[in-house]
Amino acid sequence: MTFRSAPRSVAWFLAVAGMACTPPVASPPRTTPVAAEPSPATISLPAVPRVLGRLVVRVVYPPDGATIAVRDSTFIFGSVGSGDASLRINGQDVPVLPNGSFLGWLPVPPRDNPAFNLVVARNADTARVSHRIRLPAPRPALPPTGALVVDSASLQPRGTLWRRRDESVRVSVRAPRNAVVRVTSPAGAFPLGPSTNDSTLHLADVPARYLADQAVLVVSRHTDSIVLALPRVTLVDPERRVMALSGVAPSTLPDTDRVTSVRPIAGGTYKWFLLPGTQVPVTGRQDGAWRIALDGNLDGWVDAADMRLLDSTVMAPVRVAGNARVVAGNGWSDVVIPVGAAPPWAVEIGERSLELTLYGTVANTDIINYATRDSLVERITWEQVTSDRARYVITLRHAPYGYLARYERGAFALRIRSAPRVDPRRPLAGITIAVDAGHPPGGSTGPTGLYEAVATLPIAERLRSILEARGATVVMTRTGPSALGLPDRPSIARQANAHAFISIHLNALPDGVNPFRAHGTGTYYFTGQSVPLARQVQRGMVRTMGLRDLGINYDNLAVVRPTWMPSILCEGAFVMIPEQEAALRTPEFQDAYATGVADGIEAYFRSLATGS
Repeated sequence: MTFRSAPRSVAWFLAVAGMACTPPVASPPRTTPVAAEPSPATISLPAVPRVLGRLVVRVVYPPDGATIAVRDSTFIFGSVGSGDASLRINGQDVPVLPNGSFLGWLPVPPRDNPAFNLVVARNADTARVSHRIRLPAPRPALPPTGALVVDSASLQPRGTLWRRRDESVRVSVRAPRNAVVRVTSPAGAFPLGPSTNDSTLHLADVPARYLADQAVLVVSRHTDSIVLALPRVTLVDPERRVMALSGVAPSTLPDTDRVTSVRPIAGGTYKWFLLPGTQVPVTGRQDGAWRIALDGNLDGWVDAADMRLLDSTVMAPVRVAGNARVVAGNGWSDVVIPVGAAPPWAVEIGERSLELTLYGTVANTDIINYATRDSLVERITWEQVTSDRARYVITLRHAPYGYLARYERGAFALRIRSAPRVDPRRPLAGITIAVDAGHPPGGSTGPTGLYEAVATLPIAERLRSILEARGATVVMTRTGPSALGLPDRPSIARQANAHAFISIHLNALPDGVNPFRAHGTGTYYFTGQSVPLARQVQRGMVRTMGLRDLGINYDNLAVVRPTWMPSILCEGAFVMIPEQEAALRTPEFQDAYATGVADGIEAYFRSLATGS
């Protein structure tokens, strides 16, 4: 299972993609419009071994007392101690595999008895377990007559908010459809209206100035009224912006591997990046997230823990990009652009180009100097997209392989990596591969207790042996059970100057997704240069393991986010599926997983040599 530092009918595929390597959680699947391919019919999993023992009921998932937020059906899995027992859960038969494991897809228990009641039988022996869960509290009824009732738990917004005076804040609450709802404050009154989708949801986009001082929400009907306090919104003065500095959170990484990620919405996916020491104006706040201005036309959100507010006397930096130059190195070329201060930035990858955007920057690039012996950069063009946003298009002589952004000695430097020279007869000779055995911390656990971090290590070790036998140098991020942080894993790969990063994981599903339909093999990537590698490895795994083909997926996962090399995360099998968990314990299936990945890696590097 994978961490986010955040998922086939379409519904089950979606669950798989968004769930990559996270423990099962009670959250809805995300949408990913891709269909699964059928699995090859010629490969079968190793037989599940027969285990006979005393009856011991162990429910692995959901944990005792877990909150299950789905309304219809969900899964439960674990083991009963013996493969010759029968199992009924809430009156329904659930098959027991020969090793005593089980996986059931059952209706969510009723609210008046929120439990899975397991009855295990073998001849005259019987074991009973009542496994309690929690269900979310029901939303209160909002009758149009009688005493006035308001769903106070639905009130929004909550928490700490900073906004500009001219901005709007969405205020909403569930109340009877015939109620009158309004915000009142010293600034005046502002009415809320019913939503078009739910007549009991009253909402309005209220100017922030109404919420800056002693604002309340008044719900009334006839002579009844209910008053709810609203959080105070702090008004941000656009003429006196507070500046913040990035890269202040404690880290074990060198600055080369550290970035502060910027999101389009608070708590959302990552899109832009700040190098350590970047100064940006703060334009808003929402609890633990700050809104920052990347330039005059674009805001983004950062975690407050990654930033430090500066003294109110600190002014916004003036960034003017000067004359650029290309510096050729051994296996790389630097595009160096003098800029007065580190800018927010983003890179988009094209077929034979990199598009570098510098935010909060004015370009004044009159001269671009090219290195005579550089064989990578063909030409550079630039444009001023807006009054404070500059874009540089770097056209290359071949497809981009990797890049690394830095700011040093008063210049923004984009180091562009050349593809390695590959011998098509021995495509892995001279190639360095970083192999990452996923987890700990975190990870999933199968029905008989196989922990993901325990299962991924022998697969990774087998992959190392296969790759080394084919001529590669292999760097392992971990070789033992100790925990290793997510950012440290790709940093190890970069410091080794690896040509590819491969993370080995096992998958699981969120609550409410049918595991008998939603399982198989998938591969995940984040950067554009990783797509060809992801496709080849996915083909290799499907061919050797024979599970359903879930395709490749773009996903913002922490370990595949770095840009210096193609990086992928493999979800070869589902540890929560009893047959697949049993297979993962066998050297035969571990070898199939590792061989499929190795075959894909080799095919990818061969394609670099042949241009296919």
